Amino acid sequence: MAGSFCTECGSPTELRVPEGDNRERAVCTSCGHIRYVNPNVVVGCIVEAGDQLLLCKRAIEPALGRWTFPAGYLECNESSPAGAARETLEESDAEVEILGLHAALDIPHISQLYMVYRARLVGTHFGPGEESSEVKLVDLDDIPWADLAFPSVATALRLYADDRAEGTHRSHMGTIQWNGQGSRFDIDQYDLLGHLAR
Repeated sequence: MAGSFCTECGSPTELRVPEGDNRERAVCTSCGHIRYVNPNVVVGCIVEAGDQLLLCKRAIEPALGRWTFPAGYLECNESSPAGAARETLEESDAEVEILGLHAALDIPHISQLYMVYRARLVGTHFGPGEESSEVKLVDLDDIPWADLAFPSVATALRLYADDRAEGTHRSHMGTIQWNGQGSRFDIDQYDLLGHLAR
């Protein structure tokens, strides 16, 4: 990154393509350390409680006041299922049992990979965490589609609804691509490319 400083020695960095690479990187002008910036992994759970799903209303930006299933960034030294369960506990005060991978969704325009797991609510307790203003169980027919937080959430829930309608559980893969038009919250401005399910 231009104008940044080396995390190893504090010297200025410059953008250039290092030897043996094919992309510009922030390279230290003094010690030669290369700073790699990689996509973020987001993990979350579609939490089942009988026929209902657990949704959280966001109490923070982005998407303040919009609905989502519990999700957040994977931490270092953490498996993706463990991270999904941790994020669920943090955002909804709910303990869950991970049932399996529901979807792995690439979102290249924001450099994210979404790993969404199906999970079962353990017990009956849930409530708002620090990042949620409300947490509730909803029927599949009552999902607030127009008020969902992110296209990744809407895509994962639509795939889940399709599976439920067919009486199956599948693992999905695909790339969510924005067409560059309209609101970033409008699911109709996104396409799911290369969708595979098994």
